Amino acid sequence: MENNEELNVTEVTEAAEAVEEVKAEAPEVSEEKPARSRKGRGRKQKIETTEEKPQSEWTETVVQISRVTKVVKGGKKLSFRAIVIVGNKKGQVGIGCAKASEVIIAIQKAIADGRKNVINVPIFKTTIPHPITGKSGAGAVMLRPASEGTGIIAGGAVRSVLELAGIENILSKSLGSKSPLNAANATIAALKALTPFNDVAKKRGLTMSELLN
Repeated sequence: MENNEELNVTEVTEAAEAVEEVKAEAPEVSEEKPARSRKGRGRKQKIETTEEKPQSEWTETVVQISRVTKVVKGGKKLSFRAIVIVGNKKGQVGIGCAKASEVIIAIQKAIADGRKNVINVPIFKTTIPHPITGKSGAGAVMLRPASEGTGIIAGGAVRSVLELAGIENILSKSLGSKSPLNAANATIAALKALTPFNDVAKKRGLTMSELLN
């Protein structure tokens, strides 16, 4: 039996800072090599490395961190569950969920799980090709295309998924369950079920211009 308890704002902020620490690369240490002088005495010279590693295009957002209590034979076992959205804002997004005894380890495992579950989102201009509804458990999310300048009309986990997918203009509405995990999974299910205009045009034997007109 498990009981979930959502952390407060301060703890979630600390968890978000932990993500940045996980993503931060360790600073490169300068090497010291001895150089002999004319008199034969050794002296140390510092050689600084100026090479910089390219930054990753992937972005992670922590949606929720909650305490999970599992009742075992010896008593209660406390752990943390992390829900993380991973995306590159170029049409690829995924959701990861993992548990661990420490917050940082749970976030690391969730990021790894999210990168394994990345999907490709067909984006038409800056929105989605057509209206669609996705379901997950007791929750559902309705998505509709929007004109240029509308922005992302969404909140919570739904907004995080749409932003990291690279969608700039869209209308959405969450139905049913208010769980962030259900909302994120429902949004992923809706984006995964989208049909690109190219596939529709091929099935109908039309060109893109004929289909759009």
